[in-house]
Amino acid sequence: MAVDCRSLCLLAAFYAAVISMVLSQDQNEFIFNGFSESSNLHLDGLAKIHPAGLLQLTNTSRTEKGHTFYRFPLKFNRSSNSAPSYSFSTCFVFAMVPQLPDHGGHGIAFVISPSMDFSQALGNDYLGLFNNSNNGNSTNHVLAVEFDTIRSPVFDDVDDNHVGIDVNGLKSNVSAPATYFAKEEGRNKTLKLISGDTMQVWIDYDEEEGLLNVTLAPITSLKPDWPLLSISIDLSEIFLDEMYVGFSAATGSSAASDHYILGWSFSKNGKAQSLEISELPQLPKHDGESKRPEGLVVILLVAVVVLVTISGAAYLFWRRKYGEVHEEWEREYGPQRFSYKILYQATRGFKEKQLLGSGGFGKVYRGTLPSSTAQIAVKRISHDSKQGMNQFVAEIVSMGRLRHRNLVQLLGYCRRKGELILVYDYMPNGSLDTFLFSNGRPLLTWSQRYRILRDVASALLYLHEEWEQVVLHRDVKASNVLLDSNLNGRLGDFGLARLHDHGAKPETTNLVGTIGYLAPELTRTGVASTSTDVFAFGAFLLEVACGRRPMEQWRQPEEVFLVEWITKCWKRGAIFYACDPRLEGNFPVEEMELVLKLGLLCSQSQPLARPSMRQVLQYLNGNTSLLDFSPENIENGMATSNNEAFSDFLTSFPSNSHSSTDSILNKGR
Repeated sequence: MAVDCRSLCLLAAFYAAVISMVLSQDQNEFIFNGFSESSNLHLDGLAKIHPAGLLQLTNTSRTEKGHTFYRFPLKFNRSSNSAPSYSFSTCFVFAMVPQLPDHGGHGIAFVISPSMDFSQALGNDYLGLFNNSNNGNSTNHVLAVEFDTIRSPVFDDVDDNHVGIDVNGLKSNVSAPATYFAKEEGRNKTLKLISGDTMQVWIDYDEEEGLLNVTLAPITSLKPDWPLLSISIDLSEIFLDEMYVGFSAATGSSAASDHYILGWSFSKNGKAQSLEISELPQLPKHDGESKRPEGLVVILLVAVVVLVTISGAAYLFWRRKYGEVHEEWEREYGPQRFSYKILYQATRGFKEKQLLGSGGFGKVYRGTLPSSTAQIAVKRISHDSKQGMNQFVAEIVSMGRLRHRNLVQLLGYCRRKGELILVYDYMPNGSLDTFLFSNGRPLLTWSQRYRILRDVASALLYLHEEWEQVVLHRDVKASNVLLDSNLNGRLGDFGLARLHDHGAKPETTNLVGTIGYLAPELTRTGVASTSTDVFAFGAFLLEVACGRRPMEQWRQPEEVFLVEWITKCWKRGAIFYACDPRLEGNFPVEEMELVLKLGLLCSQSQPLARPSMRQVLQYLNGNTSLLDFSPENIENGMATSNNEAFSDFLTSFPSNSHSSTDSILNKGR
C-alpha cells in the first residue's frame, strides 16, 4: 500500500511538471492560423472574433479603438539564477479595409505592454495606445510597431502610409514609407496599407545584437531578405518583469477602416513558426463589392454613344499632343528608336509617382515596357537647338553599342518636339548619391565603397581607351553612378557625353558638367578631354571616401572645398580626420590613404600632372604603388603620377611657378 502511495505521488508530480511545462510553453510560444473563442485572447473595445476565425479590431465606426492581447503575460524574471532573455520573434497577417477608397484611418499597432488596460487611451492619432497626458512618458514601458495610414504632423509622421517603431509614445524612433524588397525585381516596392489587401509582417528582436527588425510584404511573397526598419535598441530598459503582447487599432473622426488580423505566431524561444497561409480565414465582402447602382446599364450605353462621337476628335488631339519628330536621316537608327506612345505607357504618362530623380538636364522616370514587362529608366532631355541634332542623335546611338559590365546600358532613344528621350536599363538600388547623402538608406561599408570606386574606374578606362572611339563622359559624379541589385557600381547618364576618334583632338564644346567636378582648363578652353574626366573622377574618389560633396558652402570657410580641407588635414598629419565619420574607422588604413591621396592627385590643376584612368585602376587594384608626394606638391600642382608625360612636364614647368588656373581649383571647387 505504501508503494502505491509513493507511485501515486510520483505520478502526480510528473503530471504537475508536464502541466507546468505546457503552460510555460503556451505562454512563450503560440500560433493562430485563424482565431476562436478558445484562443486565450483578451478583447476590448470594438475587437471581436468572427465565427469563421477572423479577428476584427475595429469596424468603420468613427473615433473608436479596439485591442486584442494574448491573455498570459511574458515573464522576464524566469529564475533568480538565470538572467531574463528579451529576444522575441513574431509574424502576423493583417488587412485594413477603408470605408471609402483611399480614405481610411488610423491604423494598427503591434504592442508589448505591461498592462492590457488601455481604457484611458484615445483613438485617432493615438492609435488607442496613449492620450494627451501620458504620450511620451518613460513610465509607460510600451514598445509598439505602428502601421499608420494618416499623417499626423504633431508626431512628425513621414507620410500617410508608413511603418514606425515607437517607444512610450507616438513619435517614432525610426519610420519609413511602407515598402518591401522584391527579390525577383531587385528593388523596393510600395505597399499601400489601406488597399484592403492582406499583408504579412515579421518583427524580430535579437538580444545579443540589440537589433530590432521589422519586415513587411504582401501575403503572396516570402519574407524579404532586407527588413524595412532596423534599429539598435536595448529592450531591458523598456520591459518590466511581466509584459503582454497584442494589437491595438483606432479609427479617425473623418474616416474609418475595418482593421483585421488573420493569423498570428509568436515565440520567445527562437524564430516564430510560419503561418499556414492556406488555412487563414477569408476577408468578408464589404458593402458595394457585388452591388451595381441602378441605371448603370443606361449610363454605360450613353457613355458608349459619347465615346463614339468624340473618338475621332480625341485621336487627332492625341496625335497633336504626342506626335514624334521623324526625319529621313534617322531611319538608319530605327532598331534603337522607341515610340513615344510606348514610353508614355511604360511610365504611366510620365506621372510624378514614377519619378526617380531630376536635375538640370532632365527628369528620369521608372517604366515598364508593355510588351515584355522589362524595367527601364526613361530620361527626358530638353534640346532646343535643331542645329547639331543629327550629330547628337548619332552619338547617342553610337553609345548604345557600348558594352561593359560597369556601364548602365543605353537601350535607345525617342525624339519628340524639342526634347530627346533616352532609355536605359533600370537599376533597382538607384544612385550612389542617395546612399551617401540621403537618410533611410543603409550605410555602405568601406569594402562596398572601394568596390564601387574600382567599378567606375574600370568603366572609364573602357570609355577612354578600350572602345572603338574615345568617349568623354563629362559628368562623372556620385549621382550618375547607379547601383544594381548586388550594389555593383555602374556609370550612367550619357546625355552629356561626346565621342572622337583615337588620336584625334577633341573639339571645343559648350561648358557643361557640375560645379565641383569641372577641371580648371574647361572654364578657360571649353575643351573636354580624358584628363577632365580624370579630374571629375578625383572629386568622386574624395566624395565617396569622405561622405561629403566636393563643395559645401554651408561649412566653415576652411572646410568649404573638399580638396583644400583634405590637404590641410594631411599637412597637420591627420589625413584620416577627413574621411567619412560614419565609417567609424572600419576600413583598411592603406586603402583609405590610397583613395584620399589618389583623389588629390587626380584633382591637380595641371592636366599633365594627372594620371590616366589606366594608371588609376592599377593603383586601385594594387598592381602599382603610388609614389610618395607631399601636400605641398598638390598645392603647387607638382605631385608625380607616374604619367609618361610627367617627365616632359617637369622640364617645362618651373617648380616655383603657379598656373593661372590655380585660383580656379582653389575657389571654384
